[in-house]
Order: sequence, then structure tokens, then C-alpha cells
Amino acid sequence: MLEFMICSLVTIFPDYLFRRYGQGKRIGHEINLYSMWFELRWGITACVILTLSLITMIFYFHPSTSNVTAIFRTVTILPETNGRVLEVYVGTNDRVAAGAPLFRLDDEKQKAAVETARRRVTELDAETEVTETELVEADGLIAQAEGAYQQAVDEYETQVELNKRNPNIVARREIEKLQVDTEAKKGGLTAAVSNKQTLETKISSLLPAQKASAEAALAQAQVELDKTVVYAGTAGTVQQFALRPGDIVNPLIRSAGILIPEDRRVALVAGFGQIESQVITKGMIAEATCIGKPFTIIPMVVTEVQKAIAAGQIRPTDQLIDVQQMARPGTLTTYLEPLYEGQLDGIPPGSSCIANAYTSNHDELEHGNLGAAHRFFLHMVDAVGLVHAMILRLQAILLPFQTLVFSGH
Repeated sequence: MLEFMICSLVTIFPDYLFRRYGQGKRIGHEINLYSMWFELRWGITACVILTLSLITMIFYFHPSTSNVTAIFRTVTILPETNGRVLEVYVGTNDRVAAGAPLFRLDDEKQKAAVETARRRVTELDAETEVTETELVEADGLIAQAEGAYQQAVDEYETQVELNKRNPNIVARREIEKLQVDTEAKKGGLTAAVSNKQTLETKISSLLPAQKASAEAALAQAQVELDKTVVYAGTAGTVQQFALRPGDIVNPLIRSAGILIPEDRRVALVAGFGQIESQVITKGMIAEATCIGKPFTIIPMVVTEVQKAIAAGQIRPTDQLIDVQQMARPGTLTTYLEPLYEGQLDGIPPGSSCIANAYTSNHDELEHGNLGAAHRFFLHMVDAVGLVHAMILRLQAILLPFQTLVFSGH
């Protein structure tokens, strides 16, 4: 309607002035309700064409959408393992600090695993002490074996010396027996030394490695035990938290609730028509008005334009996709941030809004080498954005009445 009124000032109104003062035709006489369609046909036709052209230009170069939502981030409350709820520490709408416990699962199995791992570490400590005692015993066995070996060597050398002096004094068989006994004593000494080296290796390498593995198993068991208590990852408010002792919680099937962070960053996400994908770019100036904050125009800036349209997404399934199922055109997802800090304060997260984005050709007009027709067209594009800005302000004024009175809410 506003566009029609503006266009009529340069089409219908001049046509009427020509008819009235150029041809002398008067309203109510020559120009009436039945004849005006013929008398003012040139003005009316030009007004319709100009109005349609103006509306097309405005909505193309300065797109508008009512598919705008003040989005915010939520955190799903989920345990890392499934189990039965044993205790619940908070309720719905409770404010919690970061790291505060929310609920605890049944942990008997995890406690048993921790106790088993702890006893294994204690067992290895005791085994280390026993091995150190055996190492002391091994030193005694080595000393005993060395003495026996030395005695056997001395006896063997004495008999050999006597045999050299007088072959008839010591029998040959006796010397061979002493030689065998000496070799046996030497083997016993070697075995005692080897046993000591084995004990030393066990103390220095094997037992520490086994203890490290046992301590790692204890740490893992403790981690699994700690997972039975679910903590708040950030400060916020707990919502939709209907968990009670005895409930089964599975991270793949059922969540426990939702945590709305206190440091949430509210931003606007708008869905513009696909035809405006060539116009909307990052850095465009925009304006928005929200139901949650009536009579307020919020200056915004386009910070991101999603390259893909969500309506065309597919994922692997066991059925072929029929394109007819995706016939509904999707929107161009655009992210809007406030131009100035704190302008979204007071808007409830999730509010519905209306947004306009404005094409600006200022830089191109300032620095571009343009022809007169092109320059006039760009000036006209920037100028008609004022119409859309006026429409948004009218919507901001009428939105509360439309919501409260006409919609019955």
C-alpha cells in the first residue's frame, strides 16, 4: 500500500492534474467512479507497473523475512556411561555452578573394580619386599657356593700335585672324581650368581612394570568410578530435569535434561528466500524487531551466510530418496549479530523476530567508474531501502497489537 501511494504521486496524480487543468474535466462530473478507469487509464497503468517494479526492487535488493529466531546454546546433560540413578542432587530450574554434581549412578561395580586394582598394587608392593629379601638370601647362597667351589678346587689341585710327585699315592679315579665335583661346584656358583641377576632384574624392571600397569588399571577403574557422578560442565540453569532415583539413563537413548549456560550468547538466525542468495552477503547492515522486545528496532549486521540450504540435505539410508519429498523450498540461513554491544539484552532467548537486510552501494558509488545510468540505478536501489525501513517500523508498531488483539494471545 505504501509503495502504491508513493507511485501514485508520480503517475495517477500528474495524469489527474492534466485532465483537470489541461482538459477541464472535473471530479464528480466528467471524472467519476465509472469513468475514471478510462480517463486516468495512463496514470493507473503506469502506477501499477511502477508499483510492481518498485516492490520487486525493494524486496530483492532489501530482503525481508519473518523467519527469524533468537537462538541460544544449550548443553545436554548426559552421563558417559549408562546405569541406574542412585542419587539426584538438583531439580528443575535450579541454578548450578560449574563443576557442581547433578546426579550419581549406581557405582558398586566400579567400586569393586577400584578395590581389585588397589589390592593388586598392594600385592606387587609386598612381592617387591619379598624379592628384596630373596636378593639378600641370594648373596648368602653365592658366598656359600664360592666357598664350596674354592674348597673343591683346592682339594683337586692338592691331589693333582701329589699325583705328580708320586703316581702311586693317589688313584686316577679319585682325581677324576674331584674334577667332576669341582665342575659341579662351579655350576652351583654360576646358578647362584644367575639367580641373583634374575632377582635384580625382577626388582629393577619386571616388578616396577607390573606395578605401573596395576596403577594404570587402578587409575582407569577410578576414572570409571568418577564417571558415575555427572557434573555441570558450565554454570547455568537446569531445565527439563525430571530424573529420579531408580531411573535408567543411557547416553544413546535418553538424556537426563538440559543445562542453559549463564554465559549464553544470544544471536539471531534468519531464513531468507533462496532468490536473495545473490544479494545477501557477509557484512550487510540489517535491522530487526522482536516480539520479546516490542517497539524496538535493533541494528544488526550479517556475520555469516550458510552456503548450503538445509532442505536439500540427505544422509545414507536403506531407502532411495524421492526428490518430491524435498519439493518444499528451503531458506538461506543467515546469522545476524547486534551492531552494538548489549542491544539484544532483554530479549528472551528463542524469541521470534522480523528482519530486514539492506543493500548498500556506497563504496561502489564513491570509487567505481560508473556510467550515468548505472549510477542512477544504484542511487535508486539505495534510496528505496528507506521504504522497507519504514515498513519495518510500522510492523514494529503494529506487532504487539497484532499479537495480543488479532491473534487472540
